[in-house]
Amino acid sequence: MDEFQAVLKARELVRKVNPDTIPVPVESYAREINAVIRPQCDLGPDEAGYCFENNGKRFICTNANDRQERQRFTVCHEIAHVRLGLPSQHASLPWWSYAKRPLAEIFCDVFAAELLLPYDLFQPEAERSNICLSAIVELGERFQASVTATGSRYAAVVSSPVAFVLSEQGKVRYASRSKPLRDASAWIPTRLDLPEGSLSKMVRSGSSFEIRDEVDADLWFSDWERGGKLLEEVRHFSQWDQTLTLLWFENEE
Repeated sequence: MDEFQAVLKARELVRKVNPDTIPVPVESYAREINAVIRPQCDLGPDEAGYCFENNGKRFICTNANDRQERQRFTVCHEIAHVRLGLPSQHASLPWWSYAKRPLAEIFCDVFAAELLLPYDLFQPEAERSNICLSAIVELGERFQASVTATGSRYAAVVSSPVAFVLSEQGKVRYASRSKPLRDASAWIPTRLDLPEGSLSKMVRSGSSFEIRDEVDADLWFSDWERGGKLLEEVRHFSQWDQTLTLLWFENEE
């Protein structure tokens, strides 16, 4: 299993269900795998949910104390475990943490984002939006998906040279890049410290909650020899020590 296979499996399910409304009804995905969704009030704050079978019926339990967008993601994440045949490995970590996150859980997150933000519905909306974090937040609210899932999908589907980076504890944990950046070999290494001189490192140090400015492209892209300036916009969430970074070139040339 790899990320590409997870995406293909997710798109198979999307084609079968063929959602045509925003936000996507996750109950339709659950029915496709013969599952019932059960919100539970007795789960702890770090427990997003789980899935089990009983007498041939599947049950997807979500934390009823979580926000609606979180519960929707949990449903799709648990569907991913079923469809991808991957065992659950999130019992030892809080749901929000990306530090030391097992690959199986990352693949299920990717799968879930594909279900919540299906290409045919999401891509046109993303393409019409401005390139900024506030636009990603608005898209997430419309699709009832988290900012993290929406930002990752946004960077993956737009035609502009854009990257979305999630960092935790000052280290890059996940980076999503648009096709123009992938074609240009604009590689952002994971598990490395936030780059010195980047706005993301500055914001995490406590200078501001949100900031936008120009930075040298080679701060972020490894072995980058093309030069140029990136626009970097950053939000930091101190309660999780997570940093969300949006990077883009204004001039595609």
